[in-house]
Amino acid sequence: MSVEHHDLVHEFPEHKERIRELKMSNAHFAKLFDEYHSLTREVELMEEEVHPTSTKTEESFKFKRVQLKDQLFAMLQGVPA
Repeated sequence: MSVEHHDLVHEFPEHKERIRELKMSNAHFAKLFDEYHSLTREVELMEEEVHPTSTKTEESFKFKRVQLKDQLFAMLQGVPA
């Protein structure tokens, strides 16, 4: 089974430069970015069954990742938190 990658630049290629800028200049964005990518790596390992886990656990990780992605996207768009 092929696992789809969800790194932030892949998800929002049109915001590649803005992502780089915010990672360098905004500590909160950088923290959320790192957390998002950590969750993404863990979900990919679950999907590849390298880290077998329950469906419920995998879904909770995916839900948290979506929440982080929404926050990061809002920051990319300049929407106040």
